[in-house]
Amino acid sequence: MSEYTVLLYSDDAAVRDRIRLAIGPRPAADLQVEFAEASTWEECRRLLDEYEIDLMVLDGEATPAGGIGIARQTKDEYLNPPPTCVVIARAADRWLAAYAQVDATLVAPLDPVTTGQTVAGMLRARRDGSVPLGTLGTIPR
Repeated sequence: MSEYTVLLYSDDAAVRDRIRLAIGPRPAADLQVEFAEASTWEECRRLLDEYEIDLMVLDGEATPAGGIGIARQTKDEYLNPPPTCVVIARAADRWLAAYAQVDATLVAPLDPVTTGQTVAGMLRARRDGSVPLGTLGTIPR
């Protein structure tokens, strides 16, 4: 079984709790996750700098820095950023997430089955060497 670190970002602890519960400690039988939490962009940056983060799940409604903006900034500032998933309030915001080169979106309220499947797929893709959108990473040979 593979273990991964998932960074949860929201300025609201209750939102982070809901995201954590929707993902769960084992989003699939072959995957185990531990969570790192951040409530500000500065905390996200510190965690990205100090730990190997395998996936970022970001609250698109957070303030003052929204998850879509943090996703884009991460893609712009880090050579090999982790894949990003943004929780959005409206499906219509997917275009903005696509513009920010977000790898996946989930619509709140989160469905645990869809959330688990999305996170598991993203972690497996990372394990298998796929390169997140908008990165300068190298393509596996």
